Amino acid sequence: MQGPTFAIHDIPFSYRGSWLNVSPVIAEKTVSDDLHLVSHQTGMHPVLRLVPLHGGTRADTTVVATPSRLAWHARHTPGPAGIELAYQNADTIRLRGTGLGLRIAVAATALTPFSGCYLYQDPVAGGYVLTSYETGRRYRITVLHGAIAGSAGLELLGSGDRHLTLPDCAGWEIAIEEYRTGRAPFTVPAGTSFDDVVTAADRQFRTFVDAVAPWRGTTTPAAELAAYVLWSATVDPAGFLARPGVLMSKHWMDKVWSWDHCFNALALAAGDPALAWDQFRLPFDHQDPTGALPDSVTHSEVLYNFVKPPIHGWALRRLRAQAPPSREQLADAYAGLAAWTRFWLDQRRAPGHHLPHYHHGNDSGWDNATTFDGDRVIETGDLSAFLILQLRELAALADTLGRPDDVRRWRETADTIRAALLHELWQESRFVSRSVRSGTTRAGTSLLDLMPIVLGDDLPTEIAAALATRIAGHLTDHGLATEPPDSPDYAADGYWRGPIWAPSTVLIEDGLRRAGYTDLADSISERFRALCEESGFAENFDAETGAGLRDRAYTWTASCYLILAAAHQRRS
Repeated sequence: MQGPTFAIHDIPFSYRGSWLNVSPVIAEKTVSDDLHLVSHQTGMHPVLRLVPLHGGTRADTTVVATPSRLAWHARHTPGPAGIELAYQNADTIRLRGTGLGLRIAVAATALTPFSGCYLYQDPVAGGYVLTSYETGRRYRITVLHGAIAGSAGLELLGSGDRHLTLPDCAGWEIAIEEYRTGRAPFTVPAGTSFDDVVTAADRQFRTFVDAVAPWRGTTTPAAELAAYVLWSATVDPAGFLARPGVLMSKHWMDKVWSWDHCFNALALAAGDPALAWDQFRLPFDHQDPTGALPDSVTHSEVLYNFVKPPIHGWALRRLRAQAPPSREQLADAYAGLAAWTRFWLDQRRAPGHHLPHYHHGNDSGWDNATTFDGDRVIETGDLSAFLILQLRELAALADTLGRPDDVRRWRETADTIRAALLHELWQESRFVSRSVRSGTTRAGTSLLDLMPIVLGDDLPTEIAAALATRIAGHLTDHGLATEPPDSPDYAADGYWRGPIWAPSTVLIEDGLRRAGYTDLADSISERFRALCEESGFAENFDAETGAGLRDRAYTWTASCYLILAAAHQRRS
């Protein structure tokens, strides 16, 4: 089975566990005319440029991608001609061609004789080897069938062209490996012909999609592609990732941010609970002594300059329901969540204040939301609501673990913050933000200000009703605009100042449903699912046209589609 086809400009071609992908995206929002082999170790780095050839010049081709095979098909050539690419495993790709040649060019240019890339023939293990200063890895090209027709730049120092060329006059096949320093000569193991490799990759993807989306059908046409986005963005443990991780993308957003991971965990929970728990726990591997989670983690970088909102109690409650943990997992999750909560209570509550505060929009995850257009060190309704949910989840965990004193303490703290939220930030039928420094309050128009709906039936009836009415005012034909289109601050591609986002959609849909506003929740779910089915899994979407914006292969968007689609199927 071939699985769904997809546009390689939108979704990279990759494989579960691999830190490699094939894509024309070679830098943030930078697209090449050619496909590249890209590595995400030590950052995002295009390593090799892959150029199909016919008659010694660039061939006119179309590219077709499925989860198990990438193919260039020649146009305007006599007879069938093309190149196919597949993953043999996480660090090895295979390519074969018939009637088309291939130029494999080094993508990075050396700055000095000691940096950039160096191409040579290995006299011991065979093959042509490229060392990459940028990734700190080696890339070996081994010819399995046919022969290299030409080369340039072997053992060249400094700047200059480096490439290998495979001819278009006959069939050929090669393997490309990513590794550290030394490796035995490449051989083709029994049962791993090119076609066997494609079949094995297809089988692995099918097993994954059958596990995470067994409910899929004609009414959920994007489910398989959403599953592929998750499957292909999963990397093996390496660098700062001590466990398998689902990157946000294998375009330029190749990190794990400390709230994005929660949505990926929930999408995986029922079908792949082990991977789901790894996603939930991954940022907690880097929790600092105050209990803070990092802003983001990736192969060679952990950032602590900001944090992300404490949605982890909300997520853990749902995760436990779908993927019941062992007692050891439960105790581990409790310890991490308790420390994360104490960070907000101890480090982010000003003296004499009951409510926590953000230092910057980045802390909220809504980096440039209009809520932060005035003061930026502010107490907000969304933060308090998330923390209340987290405190109540801690109380539930403590009860399960037999810690009655903790149960009482967490419940009392939750009740105190809830009372302060309703008394201090609910003004004139809306939640306001408040400057920690001056005490000045401000009423905004961002969807962020309506996020306390996540408290669901823990809200007074009249407050839930007012929030639901305002939320409905953000609903376009495609979903929830983060800033109303009639706002003077609305920007179609304004990040959190207008576009539709997946996480806000899921959080609000869930809160509305628990508050009893099921019709509005159903409408939000339906419109967002239709948006993904039409426009894919972009980082965010134009609220008025539905066009995908920014990174087009974002895993939390795919996960939110799967979360909402699975829930809809259960209700149907």
